[in-house]
Amino acid sequence: MSVLVTDFSGTYAAQGFLPWLQEQAGEGLVYRDFTGLEGTCCYCDAQKEINEGLPAELPRLRFIDSGDYHYMSHLLALRETQPFHLVLLDHHPDNQEPAFGGVLSCGSWVSAMQEENPQLRSVLAIGPDACPENLPEGWLEQRRGERVYVSLDKDILDRSWARTDWSQGTHTLEQVQDLLTRILEAASVVAVDICGELSPSKGGGPEDLRINYETNKALYTHVIKHL
Repeated sequence: MSVLVTDFSGTYAAQGFLPWLQEQAGEGLVYRDFTGLEGTCCYCDAQKEINEGLPAELPRLRFIDSGDYHYMSHLLALRETQPFHLVLLDHHPDNQEPAFGGVLSCGSWVSAMQEENPQLRSVLAIGPDACPENLPEGWLEQRRGERVYVSLDKDILDRSWARTDWSQGTHTLEQVQDLLTRILEAASVVAVDICGELSPSKGGGPEDLRINYETNKALYTHVIKHL
């Protein structure tokens, strides 16, 4: 199965996840190196360059770097040509109003998607304050067979399972995997985006990189069983 990696910070190589993924996916790995691209960290002022660098056909599983680049879910979802529901697994709602003249950011991309993506039908956020911690009863049944786009920020996880540069939630890896299983088995999942890294340039030490590496491997292995 193919997998897309968008590399902005070099963290996947620092973890050892990138070479591991190359062994697992082989020619199915679609790697895009954006590490030298300016105007990308937290605020995206390089949409044109990013879009031009993406492949024409997108793999359904994507690793999109740290939460600083979570806006990639909005850019990737703009490729969808049929209606879909967004399920956001995140410790933050990412629905702030854009700042600095409406520049897309990691904190405003959900609002941007709601305003700019004509295919988006609804947003279910799991994990942020005042949002459910699990799938609401009946939600999947009501959307059985409909198209669902999953965007996962590992900051929903407790620090035993992920190390990010944002505040984090209390979910275990097992809980997140269970959520993914239920969604993947019941709905027509069009994409799974995964972010939530901690790069060495942001203070990620060997233990942080090790934990993220192990969780990334577990998430990759879990998702490809169902996609």
